[in-house]
Amino acid sequence: MAGKLSVLAVVALATAAVFPSSVSAQPPLPPGPVTMIVGWPAGGPSDAVARLVGAHMAKALNQPVMIDNRAGAGGNIGSDAAARARADGSTIMLATVASHGLNSALYTRLNHDPLKDFAPIGLITTSPSVLLVPRDSPLHSVRELIEKARAQPGKLNYGSGGVGSSQHLAGASFKKLAGVDIAHIPYKGTAPAMTDLMAGRVDLVLTTGAMSFIRSNKVRALAVAAPRRLPALPDVPTFDEAGLKGFHTDSWYGLVAPAGTPRPVLEQLNAALATALRDPELERQFSEQGSLPVKPMGVDEFWNFVRKQMPTAAEQVRISGAKAE
Repeated sequence: MAGKLSVLAVVALATAAVFPSSVSAQPPLPPGPVTMIVGWPAGGPSDAVARLVGAHMAKALNQPVMIDNRAGAGGNIGSDAAARARADGSTIMLATVASHGLNSALYTRLNHDPLKDFAPIGLITTSPSVLLVPRDSPLHSVRELIEKARAQPGKLNYGSGGVGSSQHLAGASFKKLAGVDIAHIPYKGTAPAMTDLMAGRVDLVLTTGAMSFIRSNKVRALAVAAPRRLPALPDVPTFDEAGLKGFHTDSWYGLVAPAGTPRPVLEQLNAALATALRDPELERQFSEQGSLPVKPMGVDEFWNFVRKQMPTAAEQVRISGAKAE
């Protein structure tokens, strides 16, 4: 009997070497830096979220998280690059309502599939848009803005981070709900749009992540596209309060990886994200940016969230009449 057991043990060991367990076949996160692709330029709201959460995740992972800005085509250049990246966790991507919602409805053809070519990690935060005008703008309220736009159709303009960006959709939705004609000026990211807003070359921008510009008095906030006022902007009314009922936006930010990334790696990254989100310092930083805290989501819960909001985002595009220009 002992001899038979020895033979069986040898066979078992040989079998394990040839056919390792699913856990050992799926290695943990590779050593070295994790690259987070961001489909928008440095200095914009998406970039700010990425850098904040990346810094806190680096502590949890004990590995550097490097930001790689791949701007252009409404975030699609970054999505294309991330979809083609090595699926081992060494490359992840900042997902947004644009990359995983709006772009599928705005563009007739994408070089990637937002669901099939990516794997979920988790939700980071959500943020409503704020209506901004130059510091010296003669417009001091939403009502004044709408009255001028109706009196002079096509004269006012709004800037965005590019075709298909959340600013583009927010502006298009505002135009439709208010019944006004305002020209769209797309930029290669929110940062250059904000530069021209501060210089007075753009009449307005609807965006997130502009708290530093507001606090430094470089721009003025007229309204917040949320059901309630933002804690960071207690004196700025909601659009409901300002007279335009029902104008609400909700830009969300999350993390995804290339499709095929092993589940244990996704779980490891999700755990690091959850640790980061529980850090009071990160919560404070997000609040100061005008973002809202979220409860950490599991991998599957986040992917269900993404799937559920995609038809809603597509309907928002349809109602707004926004098109990829």
